[in-house]
Amino acid sequence: MSKNNSKVNLDNMPSMEELLNAQQETSSYTEGSIVSGKVVTKTDKGVLLDIGYKAEGFIDRQDLKNWEAVEIGDVMDVFLEQIEDEENTPVISVQKAELQKAWDRIVSENEEGGLIEGIIRSRVKGGLIVDVGVEAFLPGSQVDLAPVRNLDDFVGRQEQFKILKINAERRNIVLSRRDLLEQERAKQRAKLLDELQPKQIRRGVVKNITDFGAFVDLNGMDGLLHITDMSWGRVSHPSEVVKQGDEIEVMILDVDRERQRVSLGLKQKEGNPWDTVDVKYPKDTRIKGRVVNVMPYGAFVELEEGIEGLIHVSEMSWTKKVNRASDILNIGDEVEAMVLDVNKTDRKISLGLRQTQPNPWEVIKERFPKGTRIKGKVRNMTGYGAFVQIQDDIDGMIHVSDMSWIRKISHPSEILQKGMEVEAVILEVDAESQRISLSMKKLTDDPWQAIQNKYQVGQVVEGKVTKLASFGAFVELDGGIDGLIHISELSNEHVNRVKDVVQIGDVVKARVKNINTDERRIGLSLKEVDDAAAQVAEDVTPVAASPRPDLGGLGAIGGMLDDALQKAQQDDSKPEAEESDADAAPAADADAAPAADADTAPAADADAAPAADADTAPAADADTAPAADADTANS
Repeated sequence: MSKNNSKVNLDNMPSMEELLNAQQETSSYTEGSIVSGKVVTKTDKGVLLDIGYKAEGFIDRQDLKNWEAVEIGDVMDVFLEQIEDEENTPVISVQKAELQKAWDRIVSENEEGGLIEGIIRSRVKGGLIVDVGVEAFLPGSQVDLAPVRNLDDFVGRQEQFKILKINAERRNIVLSRRDLLEQERAKQRAKLLDELQPKQIRRGVVKNITDFGAFVDLNGMDGLLHITDMSWGRVSHPSEVVKQGDEIEVMILDVDRERQRVSLGLKQKEGNPWDTVDVKYPKDTRIKGRVVNVMPYGAFVELEEGIEGLIHVSEMSWTKKVNRASDILNIGDEVEAMVLDVNKTDRKISLGLRQTQPNPWEVIKERFPKGTRIKGKVRNMTGYGAFVQIQDDIDGMIHVSDMSWIRKISHPSEILQKGMEVEAVILEVDAESQRISLSMKKLTDDPWQAIQNKYQVGQVVEGKVTKLASFGAFVELDGGIDGLIHISELSNEHVNRVKDVVQIGDVVKARVKNINTDERRIGLSLKEVDDAAAQVAEDVTPVAASPRPDLGGLGAIGGMLDDALQKAQQDDSKPEAEESDADAAPAADADAAPAADADTAPAADADAAPAADADTAPAADADTAPAADADTANS
């Protein structure tokens, strides 16, 4: 085994004093502090800086802002990040030293709520970075008075800011630009409110647009330009008139200094077109315009900006019934119309579309004078009449009362059908009301005009029972005229129901009791014919005579006297029998039968034909019993 002998050079060993001094020197440096140093070496990569420590510190050339100007011997402050690294050399930085000095200066010179200038360097999430000597944060909500869509537009701008918050521990500063703008705006608002007066004209910039209007910046405060004050015409949305960012001139309408509100107007700068509307658009003037709105009841036509007129559906066609305006007009249509009425107070103009065309009703009136015979097809029927086509879309009406001289027509379908071609006479053409009255019955002469030449009171006539009612039976006579046999004239006996005596279709003989040409009625009696027949039979029946002696000529005369006396006695007993019948059935006496009056007439029997209503039931009196009037009796 060999033994190595180590030799220690005691001359090179530091003394105890040197070791203590080195220890004191190391303890005098504090990490995170700023120290001064001198450049002792400069290379392409950087410089060595003597900070008075046992070893020099290295500074990279990227850490020096003015590398070319650095020379050996220059003194500079550095930030001591670490006293010794793995290589026992200090870690230092020039930039961090400058940052620390700037931070210390800002903290010492500024406080929260103070003002500071800086340059906006970059955009980060949620806001902007501002260089105020150190990096500070400007939130996006604090950039401007209104939300900013593009924060990049502010990068590079030098602005003044208000310090909202300083966090020394985290070295964090929060700034606001909006607070300064609001303070400045408050001063301008107060000044502007003192200056603003109604009817002033001011310039402003459209700041924001809503559904109900636009807010205009008047360089100090915002005013509201309501949608109704943008134009005298129709505005569906404010964006049709103004755009965000537009610079416009507005009129001050109202200033509320207490609530700090200003109402603006755009249309008020111009004169109200309704002030001269009656002069520009007098009645009966033809105008041209554009349809701007269509409602079910009509269409609105713009005559000029701010002036609209209404074409009602009733004024769109002479002949067609227009249910909806959209069937004729659409938005955007250019139309020609006639001014019908102008109301300046209510700001309404009534227009007519049909008035620009010839009135076909006036043409019809000239072409078809009263009494003209026409032919046409039945196009429609109602309960009161039938409509017959005369020309194109023009119809005339035949009322049920003008369909027959001799029949009571309850409904047109009794004699007409839809599509049937009929002939009629023009009674009247009312062009103003757009009505044409027609008549079928006036194609022939009125048979009632010569009725007394054909029928006389007491005459026996023959006819067919056509209808039964609770108060009597209607009989159709020669020529189609109806006569009425009242229930009291059916029999000498009391009659409860008409159908107990006669039926529809029966051919009967009756005596004419009365004729009323004014009311178009013929009263008939069935019992008088029976009485007359009985009388005739009685006259021809031989009378059983008691045996008489043959007295010759005197006897014959006596027999004749006896026969005459017997006949007179029979005649005297007749009224008593009739009176007895009248007591049992008051309706049988024609002169004393109020029960047959329309107000007290019995209701129609269920089995009887529903021809006559109780309200139209004729009286029982032969003098007042109605004949078959075409206007009142059901045929």
